[in-house]
Amino acid sequence: AGFSTALSGESREFARGSTGLSFTFVLALIAIYLVLAAQFESFVHPFTIMLALPMAVVGALGGLYIAGMTLNVYSFIGLIMLMGLVTKNSILLIDYVNILRSQGVETVEAILRSGKTRLRPILMTAISTIFGILPIAVGFGAGAQSRRPLGVAVLSGLLVSTLLTLMVVPVFYSLLEDLSVKVKEGRRPWTRKHRGRTT
Repeated sequence: AGFSTALSGESREFARGSTGLSFTFVLALIAIYLVLAAQFESFVHPFTIMLALPMAVVGALGGLYIAGMTLNVYSFIGLIMLMGLVTKNSILLIDYVNILRSQGVETVEAILRSGKTRLRPILMTAISTIFGILPIAVGFGAGAQSRRPLGVAVLSGLLVSTLLTLMVVPVFYSLLEDLSVKVKEGRRPWTRKHRGRTT
């Protein structure tokens, strides 16, 4: 009794900035979903593409833990950057799958052909981004020590998401396609029966 505590220094700044950064993080997710829904004209495919985001966050947090760094303002900004970087791999993959599906190719065959065709562009963009962020993660230049968490978060998140996106996203896409087919087949008998009664 008679004593009180207060944050100061970096802890106080992080507490002040984390509220705004958390709102920005959620706003970025909503914006990405709306843009993807408009681009693919579907409310389902954006979830498939955004499946890479949790994997990127896990990779970023794992990289920060291994490097002995904390979740500060810079690393939080790195997580927000990851939202736009990691979705491009899923977009490249799913977009070509949809193109093949529109041409009458079966789901599994379209996924396999898309993986082979889009593997090189995905790896090229990922490797170029990784080498571009590497100087920040290693810590060169003035004030680099404070920016290192940003580079480590982006680097580790991009590595993990690139490796897992090529395996997890196609599987999830296939499962959603099978589920949508079952839902459509389940609606057909009800629709015919309903039409028969109305006519």
